[in-house]
Amino acid sequence: MRVYQKLDQVSHDEANDTLLIECAVQDQCLPKLWFGREGMYVSVSASYGPLEIALRPRHQDLATGLAQLRATERLSVMRMVGTGQAHIELGLSTGGELLFRAVIVADATGHFAINLILTPDVRARLFAWLGIDNGPGK
Repeated sequence: MRVYQKLDQVSHDEANDTLLIECAVQDQCLPKLWFGREGMYVSVSASYGPLEIALRPRHQDLATGLAQLRATERLSVMRMVGTGQAHIELGLSTGGELLFRAVIVADATGHFAINLILTPDVRARLFAWLGIDNGPGK
């Protein structure tokens, strides 16, 4: 059974051009999502306490995957960005919430994932930071 944690707060570090998305309740053990720029790549760190999944998708692939999302009534995975072994699964609800799953696949026997939902306001800030003009759900 999948359990999703909702992230509802975002802060932008303009000096380093990074984005930190987390819960409004401050607790170092709650999940966090961090985005940074590395040339043509986006650094993504999805952490839950001391556990972290770090991914580097191409900026263009992530922006295209997010821009092409279409809202569905049930929040489910609609796009995958990355490879079969390390990827981000994305989905969008009709309410504007963004499903964001950072996944590492071992092989056919299992995987490790951090399951997150970004609120509509947080999703809009992420889209703006990535330079996506017409985000879905608007």
